[in-house]
Amino acid sequence: MNSTDVLVIGAGPVGLTAAIVLTQRGHRVTIVDAQAEGANTSRAAVVHPRTLELLEPYGVAEALDRHGVHTPVFTVRDRDRVLVPVPFGGLPTRYPYTLMLSQADTEAFLLARLTELGGEVLRPATLTGLRQDADGVTAEFADGATLRAAYVVGADGLHSTVREQVGIGFAGGTYAESFILADVRLGGGVPKGEVVLYFSPDGLVVVAPLPGGLHRIVATVDEAPREPDAAFVQALLDARGPEAEPAVVQEVVWGSRFRVHHRIADTYRAGRVLLAGDAAHVHSPAGGQGMNLGIEDAVMLGEALSRVLDGEPSALLDDYAAARRPVAGKVVGLAGRLTRLATMGARRRPLRNLVLGLAGRVPAVRRRLAWQLSGLDRR
Repeated sequence: MNSTDVLVIGAGPVGLTAAIVLTQRGHRVTIVDAQAEGANTSRAAVVHPRTLELLEPYGVAEALDRHGVHTPVFTVRDRDRVLVPVPFGGLPTRYPYTLMLSQADTEAFLLARLTELGGEVLRPATLTGLRQDADGVTAEFADGATLRAAYVVGADGLHSTVREQVGIGFAGGTYAESFILADVRLGGGVPKGEVVLYFSPDGLVVVAPLPGGLHRIVATVDEAPREPDAAFVQALLDARGPEAEPAVVQEVVWGSRFRVHHRIADTYRAGRVLLAGDAAHVHSPAGGQGMNLGIEDAVMLGEALSRVLDGEPSALLDDYAAARRPVAGKVVGLAGRLTRLATMGARRRPLRNLVLGLAGRVPAVRRRLAWQLSGLDRR
């Protein structure tokens, strides 16, 4: 039977990051993914300053930073009216901006770094079973193969097989609305150099720049089409986006729909099996925190596992689990509040706008939001 120090299940940004950290620190890592190459959808598009700081020692931050679009302001708007501007420019970091690039690009840069370190992703490889004992974990795969590992990292997303195999609960719920994602070419009045969260009685819509002259659109919809077309995205922007100079959808390059859950795993550790990323927490995309929080998990877990493999106490893994779960709770709460504010009904909208407009004039409020959204409050 083949063996490894750490088996990572899932080769999205979280799994790749964990594999990079462990490989760079000298450990044997096997990373597998059930999807064929290139089959993962490109959901996340925001890389925050804290994430870049964490990736810097592992040789990834510079490539991401060079490729992505620097957006120094996050703005909450009601149509053309600015309610809360959140500037990142004054933050004490080398990366005082939100970095916009597709998840596909983020994964490509992470995979290139892992390959540079001598690692590779085995795919497609579908996990079917995990058996733990005092000395390690035996993983079983759909093709009949088995692998022995000292530890297993579950980075396999919302429907985590790892989480299910070890019986960890995943408490929470599902938002009533569905969400659409679309990468589009836009003309017209979308503000430049901003990630904009538009509030509307019809629901929220996020408009953010991407490399190559594209914009990412994220919106809540009662029933979204499987593949939103230009007419559908145009109707969303007409109802929720800028009014004085409307945005014009010239082309939909890619689009999808999904349901959003708000859930946190009951624990991040079950013996020699640990969770990170969407396997451990999921929430609304408002604020763009999901992938960033998962990459944070991966760096923290990779560093803790490395120390344990080097002979330090396994209690470090309990420390990881105990520290990361409340962090996820705060992020899930923030994303939920933004979503509820964005989707507030028409009757309460004037009061909400008045309160937010007043709060947005207070420098301390803007700074606090910048620290929260950038992830720097989690240093």
